[in-house]
Amino acid sequence: MFEIVSKNVLAENVIEMTFIAPRIAKAHKAGQFLILMNYEHSERIPLTIADSNKETGEVTIVFLVVGFSTKELAEKFNVGDKLYSVVGPLGTPTHIEKFGKVVVIGGGLGVAPIYPICKSLKEVGNEVISIIGFRSKDLMFWKERIENVSSKTIVTTDDGSFGIKGFVTTALQKLYDEGEKIDRVIAIGPPIMMKNVAKMTEPWKIPTWVSLNTIMVDGTGMCGGCRLEIGGETKFVCVDGPDFDGHKVNWEEMEIRMKVYKTEESLILKDHQCKIGLK
Repeated sequence: MFEIVSKNVLAENVIEMTFIAPRIAKAHKAGQFLILMNYEHSERIPLTIADSNKETGEVTIVFLVVGFSTKELAEKFNVGDKLYSVVGPLGTPTHIEKFGKVVVIGGGLGVAPIYPICKSLKEVGNEVISIIGFRSKDLMFWKERIENVSSKTIVTTDDGSFGIKGFVTTALQKLYDEGEKIDRVIAIGPPIMMKNVAKMTEPWKIPTWVSLNTIMVDGTGMCGGCRLEIGGETKFVCVDGPDFDGHKVNWEEMEIRMKVYKTEESLILKDHQCKIGLK
């Protein structure tokens, strides 16, 4: 059982939760994720590890309330409660080395998982320029955290309520136009955001890596639910990724896969009666 020691509402429907998981905290590396279950017969929720502390054994996640299970997690679990199951760390860690000048982009909820990446990149001597984007100032979170692990932080908002008005690509284009020599780009966020970043950097010939969060079930590559075409080959996001070359991702297939269970998800929110494990 994994006891919750901290819970905060960062923005509308955005929850930060920290729980005790010593083995996961000890083994965690930037870019990895975990799979969480609220109760014994709950669905498995894949969530990127946003932070960890080897000394205290604490693991932090940040999640968006979008479906039945995340709604249940946000509403029914508080400090002192225990999660039924947490499995991790899973996935291949983000490749960290001294590249030079790295632009790390986080869009919306993607701001949380870029934190350990920025931290690791800076620790090995990179100049880290972070671009974090939100729809509005009211939805902004972890700005100070990102600033602490970056050489420079740029904030964008769709409505112009804070920072640069526009998208993360607006800020990226501005950096390029100003002559910044960018050695690598890492982007995490909604698929459309990552796709647009990759399409922008491709003619610039800047290596660009994205973190994909497709539908996952077992998280070990056995079920095949997360398979995706990367560079003309079938890859399993949970074990081969979640990081991939953004210029090789079949974004059209990604968009289709993310909508596969849209109807079922909407129905389960209206009238949910879990029958898993029941006779």
